[in-house]
Amino acid sequence: MRTAYSVETVRAAERELMARLPEGALMQRAAAGLAAACADVLGRVYGSRVVLLVGSGDNGGDALYAGARLARRGAGVRAVLLAPGRAHAGGLAALRRAGGSVVEAGDAGAVASVERADLVVDGIVGIGGKGGLREEAVPLAEAARRGRGVVVAVDLPSGVDAGTGEVRGAAVRADVTVTFGAYKPGLLIDPAREYAGVVRFVDIGLSMPGPGEAEALQHADVARLLPVPGAESDKYRRGVVGVAAGSARYPGAAVLAVGGALRGGAGAVRYVGPAGGAVLARYPETLVSERGPARAGRVQAWVVGPGAGDDAATVGEVLAADVPVLIDADGLRLAEVGAVRGRGLRGVPTLMTPHAGEAAALLGVEREEVESGRLTAVRELAARYGAAVLLKGSTTLVAEAGGGGAVRVNPTGTPWLATAGSGDVLSGLGGSLLAAGLSAVDAGSVAAYLHGLAGRFAAEGAPVSAEDVAGRISEAWRSHHRQPRQVRRGRLPVHHR
Repeated sequence: MRTAYSVETVRAAERELMARLPEGALMQRAAAGLAAACADVLGRVYGSRVVLLVGSGDNGGDALYAGARLARRGAGVRAVLLAPGRAHAGGLAALRRAGGSVVEAGDAGAVASVERADLVVDGIVGIGGKGGLREEAVPLAEAARRGRGVVVAVDLPSGVDAGTGEVRGAAVRADVTVTFGAYKPGLLIDPAREYAGVVRFVDIGLSMPGPGEAEALQHADVARLLPVPGAESDKYRRGVVGVAAGSARYPGAAVLAVGGALRGGAGAVRYVGPAGGAVLARYPETLVSERGPARAGRVQAWVVGPGAGDDAATVGEVLAADVPVLIDADGLRLAEVGAVRGRGLRGVPTLMTPHAGEAAALLGVEREEVESGRLTAVRELAARYGAAVLLKGSTTLVAEAGGGGAVRVNPTGTPWLATAGSGDVLSGLGGSLLAAGLSAVDAGSVAAYLHGLAGRFAAEGAPVSAEDVAGRISEAWRSHHRQPRQVRRGRLPVHHR
């Protein structure tokens, strides 16, 4: 699990460690890691041109000490000071001793030196920065973006919000971000994530307590959560998922949701709705009912809403069931807040899966507000509805019911997934995982991970359809498959030794 912590938690961990180390030792650890990352980016340090953008905080000190290390290896290093009277004194002295030069941000030639550099190190603002860059820093950030050099950010790009991932003004766009001790939410969540580039983690010895603000599942986490049938499993023990979706106008939504559900680990899929003929034509193994959700037969979870139009009665009938429910698309608009919250009071899990436009409508705000503040939006929805919420988008987030705890951040996906019907496949996949016994947060997180990975496999740099994505879910699942441990003649197979 990749865990991101709040600024306050990181600062507390830094203070605790600094109290046990010699003065300046923690900064030297960070500077050593930063210098090593910069050297890797440059390839050949000797003779390269490096420009440091130095603010008044510790990030500026990290940049100066790292610059001194690069200068001792033969790089030509120049520091551009944005607050000359408040730059880190020890770092400045180290850089000068190593042969580096220093100019002020307003000096003639400062912007040109940034444009000509092979490497630009962004040490303008640290993790406590709020809002965009100050006016005097904007020309330097723009020069770094125009220039030919690689931009490396210290801890996180200056101008982004470390705690929320918001970007409220001009900010540095980094190619690489070297972060120290702990991930910060802004490195995992868009729009800030887009500014961070490739994130490189440097362990400086921080001891981080408990759960963080955000966490991203990794390959091993997904493999551990995937349901695996046992020797005594049958289709009913594996779980049955009901899909109440589609309409005369949108029969394809039903087909795609069922397609996702069939590939999600449940043993059987029941379909309820007016698109039964289309569903059976594509997936004849589906159990189709025309009697409504309450009389369709036993299920362990429901998916409701994709392509449902204005069928509020079906949505209400599903929400009255005492099994986990995933609500998507039209179902989000038709679901009453009280009905969803009531399920939570009864202890019945619910997972809502809006995209940014749907989330904005539910919250009564503009779509842009959701997209710029995704972490705030997903927590607020989860609190308002008392349900787990999967907020789809460039960064898909999953919050637990009530909005507390660490928000899951999905690390997979591709922009090609922004295609009609893709969300219907995701809802079926997530509902199937609910039926197989995963919690709402785990089902949403694993579904988003597999769906994003299937999208990558299907796209390979080209446009894809939702059906293409559904067809690659099994491949994504297989890439996480856990081989059972086998014992033969008292010995493990070679690959387990």
